[in-house]
Amino acid sequence: MQKVVAVLGGGIGGLSACHHLSKSPNVSKIVLLEKSGRCGGWLSSIRRDDGAVFEQGPRGVRPAGAVGRNTLNMVSELGLESEILPVTKDHVASKNRFLYVKGQLHKMPSGPGGVICTIPPFSRPIIQSVLKEVLIRKGTEEDESVHAFVSRRMGSELADIAIDSLCRGVFAGDSRQLSVRSCFPPLYEAERSRGSIVLGMLMGSGEGAEGPVELASVLPPAAQHLSEQLRSIASVNVAVVNLEYEGFILPFTGFGHLVPSSEDPGLLGVVYDSVPFPQHNRSGGLTTRLTVMMGGAWFEQTFGHPDSVTKQMLLDRATQAVTSHLGINSQPVWSCVALHKNCIPQYHLGHWKRLEKMRQYISNHNLPLTLAGASYDGVSVNDVIFSGRTAAEGLIGKT
Repeated sequence: MQKVVAVLGGGIGGLSACHHLSKSPNVSKIVLLEKSGRCGGWLSSIRRDDGAVFEQGPRGVRPAGAVGRNTLNMVSELGLESEILPVTKDHVASKNRFLYVKGQLHKMPSGPGGVICTIPPFSRPIIQSVLKEVLIRKGTEEDESVHAFVSRRMGSELADIAIDSLCRGVFAGDSRQLSVRSCFPPLYEAERSRGSIVLGMLMGSGEGAEGPVELASVLPPAAQHLSEQLRSIASVNVAVVNLEYEGFILPFTGFGHLVPSSEDPGLLGVVYDSVPFPQHNRSGGLTTRLTVMMGGAWFEQTFGHPDSVTKQMLLDRATQAVTSHLGINSQPVWSCVALHKNCIPQYHLGHWKRLEKMRQYISNHNLPLTLAGASYDGVSVNDVIFSGRTAAEGLIGKT
């Protein structure tokens, strides 16, 4: 019997679901419901007439693992291979990533030398933390904050600087609130199955590792319990400021830099867009494109309520950071400010249990509903694309 399927939300997860549903002979009609005037969700590009491209949301995907391969397969199925801009492993943007700590930029350790030697901002070689980690006793909690987990296993310095910054770069979130079980399942499973992150990663850890409020608002009163669970998934506001400067004005090249919350809570990081994607610079005349990310879990305490924040305030804060961090004193020749409200879901402690309850409720009540998007099983572009496929296959079987 053929099915009519409605997909709520035309973000990348909803579009992925539609793509996989469209391949099934068991689906007679797909209805895509999107409240805005465009599809793509948080993926949004500004394309100027002179050829310059500025990303207001995610700007790349890592082709690693099953979810990465799934994305590449979908790109191939859609005939979009020629649209890919590859950034190879030996590219300077892949090798050079920085942290802004104590008023200075530090290159993240890479390669054997970076692990064995003491490299600022760290006070001891990372290899020491790695070797000690194997001897740390397995935790007993069913969930733990990312910061507490890494502090316990690898030491407070790595947790305070590297992991804090990583969580801000990926989730725009606070590592002291985010769940290690939900945000970094491979780490949680590695400790649970092998008693060690390092051993788990070396030997294999055993198990493999779009807007909930919008969905909650259309559920019937009878599904109030599910609505409440969906609404309880927190999300954060992120300001994205695209900047363009005349000439190549970066003091060095790399992908960009992250900022730990201890350094500047409101400033998450800066992406040096012209380095990984020079193809998106304007035609004629050398320029530098940067993107400054701000706010996240610290938005309100830094900028106030999002409805009262002006774009000029955000632009001033972004250009000030570029001057302070990179020593760039010239003013941008072009800029664009976007404030994305509730754009990144936060997997706080107990997120896994909330998901379990929601999916159990759907199953127990035999609801013709499946959950897909960034609010559930991963916030990366690859994760969300994969969730769309998984949701489609859950309804109509593997395509």
